[in-house]
Amino acid sequence: MLPIDLTLHEATQRLEIAFDDGQRYMLSAEFLRVHSPSAEVQGHGPGQETLQVGKAGVRITALEPVGHYALRPSFSDGHDTGLFSWDYLYRLGRDQQRLWAEYEDKLRAAGASRHTV
Repeated sequence: MLPIDLTLHEATQRLEIAFDDGQRYMLSAEFLRVHSPSAEVQGHGPGQETLQVGKAGVRITALEPVGHYALRPSFSDGHDTGLFSWDYLYRLGRDQQRLWAEYEDKLRAAGASRHTV
């Protein structure tokens, strides 16, 4: 899938992405931050993920295209190493409800919060 339109809604901190198959997704800055494909978040293999906490107020400060295949957002907490391929952004949009529920479950299990570190 390829994006045909990309808009950062600064007031709501949501990235809107329309794809060439007609799908359109709204992804919050927090959602993107906690699902960054970077090694800092995902680790270097299964089971090495680092639970991201206290990211409720994070903002997207910049969006940089990377070639014709990815987007590199910079976040207000300094994180800027995640390369979000178009396929990865599509999967995040498609699976957003399930992924968000799993994230909240992990936070609860860890006794952690979206709001405080």
